[in-house]
Amino acid sequence: MKRKKVTTHFENLLKSAKRLADLEKARAIVLLCEDAFDFKLMKKLLRGVPLLIAAEDPDIQKAVVADGVQLIPLEDEPQTRSTQVSQMLLVAISDELLQSGDVIVAVYSSYEKEVCDTISLIHLADQLAKLTSRDLQRLETQVPLETLRCVVDLACEIGREGREGKSVGTLFVVGQHRKVMSLSQEQVHDPFRGYSRSERLIKSPRVRESMKELAQIDGAFVISADGVVQAAGRHLRASADDIVLSKGLGSRHWAAAEISKATDAISIAVSESTGTVRVFQNGRVVLRIEPMDSNMKWTDFETEPPESAKP
Repeated sequence: MKRKKVTTHFENLLKSAKRLADLEKARAIVLLCEDAFDFKLMKKLLRGVPLLIAAEDPDIQKAVVADGVQLIPLEDEPQTRSTQVSQMLLVAISDELLQSGDVIVAVYSSYEKEVCDTISLIHLADQLAKLTSRDLQRLETQVPLETLRCVVDLACEIGREGREGKSVGTLFVVGQHRKVMSLSQEQVHDPFRGYSRSERLIKSPRVRESMKELAQIDGAFVISADGVVQAAGRHLRASADDIVLSKGLGSRHWAAAEISKATDAISIAVSESTGTVRVFQNGRVVLRIEPMDSNMKWTDFETEPPESAKP
């Protein structure tokens, strides 16, 4: 693939990004790239500040790797620039290239696709705390937001608190419950069997406390889109191709990725070793939440002016 020349304009932009990164003690400079450049030269210009390149084109990705620069692989699909920036940050965090509390400098094009013209200083804690309505709606495609928030909050509590002084890992699968049940089998006697619907609602504090206790047993919780716990202790038997996960993630995370791709459900895995919560959709990690990161709490957003502001 032919490499595009690093122009004087682009070189000055990168040097400005480095000065800002040095002043703000940024963790890295992240470049959203639409063309293949001499990435070794870029790395040299930014010496002292780690460089991450986000790209969706396979040829550009190969060029980044060939030049020994850290790659953030993006999906090749039509997206707005702001959505691409959000995606590259989420992917970098889920791949453990960045941490949710880092400060980074992002370089990308805002006005002309072929020319990088914008530098942004981004505090990831603030960025992730203020998930856009589109981000929330994207996670809500198969599951109502109210149900999803309830399950994610419960997963975070389990990751943060553990049980009886011990760390606990567990797995929730939300939505498409009939298909999920058909692709799983009972691993232990189901503790929710025989209870009425009202006694299995996840929004009930009593049910949530029971689930915290039951999180210690093997297997997954299966929850319907309307927030009813269908089963616990299920062994998932789904398998799916073309799934790639970060190194170090175990069988629970693979099961979460596979069932989310095979059924269009959303799965939420809690890591026993770290308490980290990962949300999977269509076989991919779409959100990672650290157990002690209060900034990652869900925040409400308004779709219309409050009553006091209406005429």
